[in-house]
Amino acid sequence: MSLDSSHAPHRVVAIVDDGSNPFELGVATELFGLRRPELGRDWYEFVLCSARPAVRMHLGMFTLSEVAGLDAVESADTVLVPNRPDPEVEPAPAVLDAVRAAADRGARLLSFCTGAFTLAAAGLLDGRRATTHWRWAEVFAARFPSVRLERDVLFVDDGDVLTAAGSAAALDLGLHVVRRDHGAEIANAVSRRLVFAAHRDGGQRQFIERPVPEVPDASLAPVLAWAQARLDQPLTVADLAARAAMSQATLHRRFRAELGTTPLGWLTAERVDLACRLIERGEQRLDVVASRSGLGSVANLRARLRRRTGLSPTEYRKRFAS
Repeated sequence: MSLDSSHAPHRVVAIVDDGSNPFELGVATELFGLRRPELGRDWYEFVLCSARPAVRMHLGMFTLSEVAGLDAVESADTVLVPNRPDPEVEPAPAVLDAVRAAADRGARLLSFCTGAFTLAAAGLLDGRRATTHWRWAEVFAARFPSVRLERDVLFVDDGDVLTAAGSAAALDLGLHVVRRDHGAEIANAVSRRLVFAAHRDGGQRQFIERPVPEVPDASLAPVLAWAQARLDQPLTVADLAARAAMSQATLHRRFRAELGTTPLGWLTAERVDLACRLIERGEQRLDVVASRSGLGSVANLRARLRRRTGLSPTEYRKRFAS
């Protein structure tokens, strides 16, 4: 789904139900609701709605009043469904009806954390890939066996239905949506405003349980920064290991533990991200983009870009280039 500045702003409607968690609502408001004139483009139109004019948030922390009614969903391009601290409590029937109607007319659907229970209760995840908070994965799998639950990832992009895991993963999915809609350069600018990692791949693990080491390991940040400054060079895993002063096997373990991916997977993702930014900034020569991003050949650039974004370089340029 792309945004066209010649048309009305992309309308994001967040449904709030009794007991919804404030954190995820704050993420949605921060990403889609705040005006961002420094970006130099139209942003989203953001609306909160509920089945009632006033809705009580989790633990009665506060009450939202004078929000729009569920009829706001009828004109939404993207619908963010409500989550619940107790996902075994059924969402309001009116909410499920509104979500189903949005799906029927082709709106994009998002869920944060336990919001996947709302989508599944509406019958919209049958046979589809989805994720939810690791704490509730067993409950979800038992209740909705027809859903292809991916238990151990940050978020799942299944086209017009996107689901995120625990609370912080809402930021990852939200930035992923911004990246899909506006490109890598804008998503990076928004992440800098948030002081948040620009891109954590959805396939990274959401929860890594391991004992605290007796001697704290040094962060991977220095070697990551070193590699990011040299993406146009023929870096190998051996180069990264040498820079980090550790064996390749240890480097692999550290990347898996801290980033949920392999050194080569991280390096490739960084190169594709750089290629996207170069295209967005107006570089027309694909051989130059491939060389400067370290992807080597135009054929590799095409294959990697399509795998990441679903677009060819030409299609990506038409959608996101300045």
